[in-house]
Amino acid sequence: MAVLCLDSGRDKNTQIVTSLFFFPRNADALVSTGLAGLGYKYVNLDDCWAEGERDKKGNLMSKATTFPSGIKALADYVHAKGLKLGIYADAGDRTCSDRMPVSLGHEYQDARTFAEWGVDYLKYDNCYHDGSKNRKRYAVMSRALRKAGPQILYALCEWGQEDPAKWAGSYGHAWRTTGDINDTWASITSIADANNIWGRYAGPGRWNDPDMLEVGNGGMNVEEYHSQFSLWALMKAPLLIGCDVRSASKETLSILGNKEVIAVNQDPLGVQGRKIRSKGGLEVWAGPLSGKRVVVVLWNRSQCRAPISVGWRDIGLSPSSPVTVRDLWKHSFVSMNKRYRMTAYVPAHGCKMYVMTPLKG
Repeated sequence: MAVLCLDSGRDKNTQIVTSLFFFPRNADALVSTGLAGLGYKYVNLDDCWAEGERDKKGNLMSKATTFPSGIKALADYVHAKGLKLGIYADAGDRTCSDRMPVSLGHEYQDARTFAEWGVDYLKYDNCYHDGSKNRKRYAVMSRALRKAGPQILYALCEWGQEDPAKWAGSYGHAWRTTGDINDTWASITSIADANNIWGRYAGPGRWNDPDMLEVGNGGMNVEEYHSQFSLWALMKAPLLIGCDVRSASKETLSILGNKEVIAVNQDPLGVQGRKIRSKGGLEVWAGPLSGKRVVVVLWNRSQCRAPISVGWRDIGLSPSSPVTVRDLWKHSFVSMNKRYRMTAYVPAHGCKMYVMTPLKG
């Protein structure tokens, strides 16, 4: 997604940490909880922010009852907090809610409007499209955004219909690889598998997006939320908060605010971690990090607590080289009985997440 590490400035090496919220109070909460300081900088408006009709000149208008001062004033408020503003548009005949005008056929006009308002991020959806090729429609908005002047982060939301990992990097910064997520174990497991397929196409400036984090929404337990956050971080997915930060529990904030896991997501090498082994619901996911380190997630998708083992050779480390092993959820180093292999007991639907660092010598 091509934004600088944790302060969300533009850079080609790392991606976005963002939050999916609507009003100034949510921007305030992002700051007061400390999440903004960890890199959650984008405050994104989703569908329904606009009036149902354009003005006499054909320009989009924000909904007066919701945004009486307009989007430019909202952007100014958000920017004054050190944050950035995201907005929603659609490349079809109707938005998903069918309540606001689409940008199809108005791409250059709308991109210019967004730039004038000070928008920093565009989610471009795909509801009710006309049956034409997604790539063609998304390319038009890409050209429009570039012509508008200030660079706007472009998130293509075509749900993986035309394998966007193969082409979307030429037009934008991130692309949805799947349909919409929901707050269930079945959803996050299936989406993780689907996003994993496209791992080789991701990298600095081009990010696979398996949709938002469900952490804190209440449909899953804490182990399952740990699993989603860990896997999304390992896959270098955009971290889009999907719960209401204003009422988030301490437990939710501790998951979303795990600095060590966020650091994996924001690692400057920018390589998506991938699944390397799966048997009976017991899985090993891993990927390289900067400094010759490796991140490993041992993921238990079974119904019972179980041991999962990984050897250094499995994850690209030399079995003859000593490493330090850091547990990112316990925030402590792991004592090793063997120098080339480790085993951990993992709770049902939970995970263990480690960073392996080879020792010099």
